[in-house]
Amino acid sequence: MKPLSAPSASRRWWAAGAGVVLLAGLLPAAASAAPKPIHSVRAAQPAAKGEELANYDSRTEVNADANSIAAATKSASLAAQRLSAAAKPTSAVRKLRDALGIQGIVDIDNATGTPRRVAKLDGFLTAASRQKPESIARAYLKAHADVFGLSAAGVDALTLRQDYRDITGTHHLSFVQSVAGVPVFGNGLKAHVAKDGRLIQIDGSPVAALPAAPGSATLTAEKARAAAVENVFGDSKATVVKRASNATRTTTFSDRGTATLVLFQTATGPKLAWQTISVDEGYVHVVDATSGRVLFRERTTAKDNGLAWPNYPGAAIGGTQQVVNLTKLGLLPNSPWLAGNVAHVYTDVNDDNVANPSEEVAPAARRSWEFPFTDFSAQVGGGCSAQYQCSWDPSVAYSWEKNRSQNAVQLYYFLGTWHDHLKADPIGFTRSAGNFEAVDGDAVQAQALDGADTMHGLPDPNHVDNANMSTFPDGTGPIMQMYLFPAPGDPTDPFIAANSGDEADVVYHEYTHGLSNRLVVDANGVSTLNSQQAGSMGEAWSDWYASDYLVNQGYEPDTKTDGDIQVGKYVAGGGPFRSEALDCSVGSTSAACPGTPAAGPGGYTYGDFGKVANGPEVHADGEIWAQTLWDLRAAIGATKAESLVTRAMELSPADPSYLDERNSILQADLVVDGGRLQKKIWTVFAHRGMGFFAGAVDGGDSAPVEDFSLPPAANTPRGSLTGTVTDPATSAAVAGATVEFGGHASGFTDNWTTITAADGTYTISGLLPGTYPKVFAIGGGYDPEVRTISIGARTNTANWALRRDWAAASGGGKVIDFNGADFTPFGCSPSNMIDQSQGSGWVSDVELTGGPSGTDTTAIAPRYIIIKLPTPVNVAQLTINPSTNCGLAGSASTGDYKVETSVDGTTWTLGNQGHFTVTQRVANPIPLAAGSTAKVQFVRYWMLGTQTPDLGGTCPGNFSGCTYVASSELGVYGVPAS
Repeated sequence: MKPLSAPSASRRWWAAGAGVVLLAGLLPAAASAAPKPIHSVRAAQPAAKGEELANYDSRTEVNADANSIAAATKSASLAAQRLSAAAKPTSAVRKLRDALGIQGIVDIDNATGTPRRVAKLDGFLTAASRQKPESIARAYLKAHADVFGLSAAGVDALTLRQDYRDITGTHHLSFVQSVAGVPVFGNGLKAHVAKDGRLIQIDGSPVAALPAAPGSATLTAEKARAAAVENVFGDSKATVVKRASNATRTTTFSDRGTATLVLFQTATGPKLAWQTISVDEGYVHVVDATSGRVLFRERTTAKDNGLAWPNYPGAAIGGTQQVVNLTKLGLLPNSPWLAGNVAHVYTDVNDDNVANPSEEVAPAARRSWEFPFTDFSAQVGGGCSAQYQCSWDPSVAYSWEKNRSQNAVQLYYFLGTWHDHLKADPIGFTRSAGNFEAVDGDAVQAQALDGADTMHGLPDPNHVDNANMSTFPDGTGPIMQMYLFPAPGDPTDPFIAANSGDEADVVYHEYTHGLSNRLVVDANGVSTLNSQQAGSMGEAWSDWYASDYLVNQGYEPDTKTDGDIQVGKYVAGGGPFRSEALDCSVGSTSAACPGTPAAGPGGYTYGDFGKVANGPEVHADGEIWAQTLWDLRAAIGATKAESLVTRAMELSPADPSYLDERNSILQADLVVDGGRLQKKIWTVFAHRGMGFFAGAVDGGDSAPVEDFSLPPAANTPRGSLTGTVTDPATSAAVAGATVEFGGHASGFTDNWTTITAADGTYTISGLLPGTYPKVFAIGGGYDPEVRTISIGARTNTANWALRRDWAAASGGGKVIDFNGADFTPFGCSPSNMIDQSQGSGWVSDVELTGGPSGTDTTAIAPRYIIIKLPTPVNVAQLTINPSTNCGLAGSASTGDYKVETSVDGTTWTLGNQGHFTVTQRVANPIPLAAGSTAKVQFVRYWMLGTQTPDLGGTCPGNFSGCTYVASSELGVYGVPAS
């Protein structure tokens, strides 16, 4: 590996306008070869406006703590050991699984090797008891210490952070692990005990081996927060207002955010870190207390592009202003502005997140908040009408002033209405559950007309066509921001001139993000709705609760005809906003249920995940979950569905998949209704492809496999699977390969696994009959083969042909050289190019060169990597995945590229060169030129450009490709040269 130098002076001139920061955490406290992240807009927009930052968790990176390729290999080995522990459970785990039965769950977390969830969907873990819930939970943990990886002393050392009793009487206990008073972030344990003392579930994946002492922090709270702010292009200048001297050194800042010491589980063990909450920016971070590296980032803001429903200006039912007594309703005390126990509403037109005196709304007269709505429909025209009344004129500066006070009062009324609805039975989002009230210091801070005056009396492009809700852990108030629609001067914008705060469904949808983010949490109370499936359910819950209420109240009809429950009516001027209606049944032929080209027509099923839109997208994929819950509502009734769906959130494991949440709803029925509705619930989910054998690796799996089966009977006869694993290029047997029934994240069955013998044969016995998704075979240096396999109560046969990837590190391939900055410490190592994972990859820095003419704003200095194969190979195929990784946005994907080969590492032959487009962010076969394929032992791959120009971007700019260039994987296939 060549030594690396600091960025050159020629590079620094453009850094002040560089693009999106490397999401893996490019902000070490000390100087490094990495380019320094910069400040930019807080909420990047798509395409030419920029790219949005994603959540990031270093625990999902194989070599998250590596600081060299050698360390990366060691870290990967440790991660592999934990994966093996999850795939090959101990005898204690197997024994517990067997004892719990067919619908028992012992789901082992790959990151810790301890249970992520232990439950029994058709029963309870323990019998009824009069003991205290805490004693019941601790006794179970001690009785199964070999499963949970905790000694009796370790169980006694758990700190009970919370014992929250929901409205059905169930106790939800959160236990935190700690070392010398410093808590472990994101692990710990949760236990759920029914009112009769029966243990329902244990979840949380504790850390089995904690250090004797937490270590010392060399980074201050201020520097840790600064690292977090810069990591997301923040511009907050919040200062310290309070500093505690306790073990966690909790520091409070002027934006109400905090910094607290925690222990964070990494690939090589727990590390001391700062957990920061930056309210101004809307993020929770975990920052290494020594290096300043960002280990974890979670966006607390749920953004929704034009969410609108009935009960809007002009709606047939609920669209006319009525006199309401805010004080009598208990929403507003005798206040000089819109501030009470449930919310504080002000018009943050300059978007400085401060309730300036001029932005508060005062009553029109003493104790009177009556502000008539002014209809702009005749003035604006277009989609505005008596049924969809417009509230401002996007062509006239400050026209929104006319309805400013009216909208703030309307928003305040909606917030109070929804607070009371969620608090009441059967939902029960109470104070103890973590709801939003000023008495607890976390009433909703709602910003009406957010950013309306950011462009000379008009909203700029970052403050239109949207609404969002930032939800922080309990005790820090959420922030709701409501925008105007549409974008001024944009004739292609499909929305009418409306205000999102005038629509009940927009407000209810946003507020419900607070419900889900306060109930689906880890043992520390931090939201875990981070993954693709979890985030999609977050959007679906918000759609579902809002639509359920409006139908119940009679604002929206729900007939037997598919297609009644349309969302997005108001801002879309009556047109559809989601791809189809919420009440579309599977196979529906209704015009309101057109589906999409990839997913097909009719209501969606689990196998449509990632196909509703052009790839995974939380709002689109959320339609699958929302439609499923609407089916559930029809099957068991609205009141019962509200109860079970909410109780299931409280029983969720961290970062749930759709299958995890299905299981939680089944558990909720056991607790609330004694299991009376189990068959109906299973039927609903199986009909939507979430049957017993449905498969997903985890909540981040964007290509789950659907199944329509109901659970098999407990006495079902078993079968076996046998076969041979071979190398198709040589026809030789592959010894030591793993064959495994993985990806069954529902957790019911044992993840059966075995290793092939010297002749490549294997047998796995004791299999439940059914169709299993994502059964796979993999060996060192061989790419995995994944299948869906149907097992009968007999001997079943499956032979596997594994293709040898000669570049793979697991088979002896090595990275021997590369140039550019080394981001190995941030989990973005060059060695990721040969780790056989399409999800991780190599990131390098960008030096803008201006190109041959000096005017090309996206031309970069070439970045290369050299890979040595374990033996000379006659290459039959070479593949490259140019996709971005490490949390970077898509523009950092490689555009222009070049591939060379060599027999000796000195003389190079051009194999191919070209350009990867946005549609080629997959493993692409690269044709090699004649003379470049024989006896190859070295491959040199050049990243010559990014995909920023493909997205219409220029640099400097808010694009990842203005700062970084990345690729994910390179594979070499063929036979050894004779």
